[in-house]
Amino acid sequence: MPTKHAKAQWNGDLKNGSGTMELGSGFFEGDYTFASRFEDGTGTNPEELIGAAHAGCFSMALSNELAEAGYDPKSVKTKAEVTLDGSKGEITSIKLITKADVPDIDKDVFLEIAEGAKEGCPVSKALAGPAITLEATLN
Repeated sequence: MPTKHAKAQWNGDLKNGSGTMELGSGFFEGDYTFASRFEDGTGTNPEELIGAAHAGCFSMALSNELAEAGYDPKSVKTKAEVTLDGSKGEITSIKLITKADVPDIDKDVFLEIAEGAKEGCPVSKALAGPAITLEATLN
């Protein structure tokens, strides 16, 4: 499987600086600032991108799990609410809110499959504490 990438640049100090984030595919590039991350300012932020990645991954994982269980999912739509506690400097919670159109499935069976998809989704696993390595250089 190929390694995916993204990049970011930050200029200036935390409160007055600004930066950009860009997906390696070129499909997204966005500005971010202290205000867009810790307040309600204009622009994107890392937590929003984590939410998009988690919602996308979970939707695919749930669709796959449903199909493997013999169901025919028509659609899975997921919203991820990512909460950042700025005073602690940590993401304190991620809530996945999903709605699926799956004919002929019992609610309890659906909930069990959804829970399994949440646990098995690669982004859920990554957010549980992957090994992080660093290669750092100076200009």
